[in-house]
Amino acid sequence: MIRRSLNRNRKLEILLGLILLCLTPAALALSTDKDQPIQVEADSAQLDNKNNVSVYTGNVILTQGSIRMTGDKMTVYNTEDDKLDTLIMEGHPATYRQLPDKSKVYDQAEAKTLKYYELKNMVILIGDAVVKQKNFSIKGERIEYDTKMNKAKAESAAQAPGGGVEKKERVRVILKSK
Repeated sequence: MIRRSLNRNRKLEILLGLILLCLTPAALALSTDKDQPIQVEADSAQLDNKNNVSVYTGNVILTQGSIRMTGDKMTVYNTEDDKLDTLIMEGHPATYRQLPDKSKVYDQAEAKTLKYYELKNMVILIGDAVVKQKNFSIKGERIEYDTKMNKAKAESAAQAPGGGVEKKERVRVILKSK
């Protein structure tokens, strides 16, 4: 049981590093974050080793060094061979922030749902998604990051899968001068 708990912590550590890489393509993450312990706080936690699922609910706060993720519910799915498959953080909004090396300004992201698919090398922010960096911000109903190819795609509500036609908000990108 303790060994599985340690494996889960290592998987969360790897996951946070990968989320960092995809959410901050223009900057390097604080290099010491990956060496810090992961702490998860929540009102309740359910660990289902048989089905390889962990669910944390109620004011979920995950921290590792300068990384901080918050939400109302975090669900972590592992594969049969106990590797991280998917992490889903839900909230009003779910948030992510991290301090890059040589910066005093945090990179930030928020959405109603943040989904990380390790096996697909993909992070998806869904519902009022916003990513802010020092010189850049992007807003859309859905923002997808390919962590392997370091590519991002933002969609308006009308473009997003299941998106309504009534909401006419468009993708917004703001580039700040250096």
